[in-house]
Amino acid sequence: MRSLRDTARNLEYRFRTLTERLRFGRCPTVHALPDIFHYWSNRYLRPKLETFGTSHPEAFFLKYLDRCRRDGEGEPRRFLSIGAGDCDIEIGLAGALEKLEGPAFVIECLDVNRAVLERGRAKAAAAGVAEHIAIAPVDLNRWRPTVRYDAVIANQSLHHIVALEPLFDGVARSLAPHGLFIVSDMIGRNGHKRWPEALAIVDEFWRELPDTHRVDRQRRKQHRDYPDVDYASRGFEGIRSQDILPLLVERFAFDVFIGFANAIDPFVDRSFGPNFSVDSDWDRDFIDRVHARDEAAILSGAITPTHMLAAMCVGRAGENRFADGLSPQAAVRQPD
Repeated sequence: MRSLRDTARNLEYRFRTLTERLRFGRCPTVHALPDIFHYWSNRYLRPKLETFGTSHPEAFFLKYLDRCRRDGEGEPRRFLSIGAGDCDIEIGLAGALEKLEGPAFVIECLDVNRAVLERGRAKAAAAGVAEHIAIAPVDLNRWRPTVRYDAVIANQSLHHIVALEPLFDGVARSLAPHGLFIVSDMIGRNGHKRWPEALAIVDEFWRELPDTHRVDRQRRKQHRDYPDVDYASRGFEGIRSQDILPLLVERFAFDVFIGFANAIDPFVDRSFGPNFSVDSDWDRDFIDRVHARDEAAILSGAITPTHMLAAMCVGRAGENRFADGLSPQAAVRQPD
């Protein structure tokens, strides 16, 4: 009986892995977001980041990678990127680090999708940073470290991973004493569903939307009610999102934690965000009102953030710099 269950789990895992590879293999613009997202992020997220000396997530990665590069020993400095995809972020970071004074470095890029990584290798060569990019096809659910790293980064990849515990344990073991685990990710409910308290806010604003704004642009379908879809039902999208932050809190100390957004997500994402125009007064006002309600609910503790940026360490006390005073412990959504 046990062997049958193991076989079934193995087949399900292979199916999900295949779905994930096909999805990202066919998607050349993985990080593309609608204009309304950039309106919202520039108006509301950017000021949060600027209090930490950065202006956007890539600049956040650069700041703390550069710090680890300067604090490290030996050459080249070794950085690791978990779930690098086509290495867009890593190529940009390599180009920016090249312009800063410091020792040689290499960014080891891990991903399960060999075809997407090869796309990254070609991009790195075209950008003139191939010497800094080392690609390594690997199933991150089975990855185990063999060397020390001056820093480990994970950009929107952890919410695709099932085996978070051994992954985080491996990162903690592999970090040099001065090293940092630098993360930008989604920490909401599994499958990117809304917790009930946040869904109530989304539904309230959803009822205001005209029919033109209720069209899912990715699936080409109109919805009368907000579709609280479980995106982890077939692949790995958001498979264990809600476990990311609690597991990090158990294993790491935090130098910086920036938790943000929740109910605003559906209105600025790839599915419904393209329905909004930054040139429309009504659209901008709607996004402003959703954000204000969202932010107030997060700061009051009524809901918890679904996104985070963090720089974490092991073996020492963290600096405990938290955006709006919201600690990572307070940002964990407690069980019902």
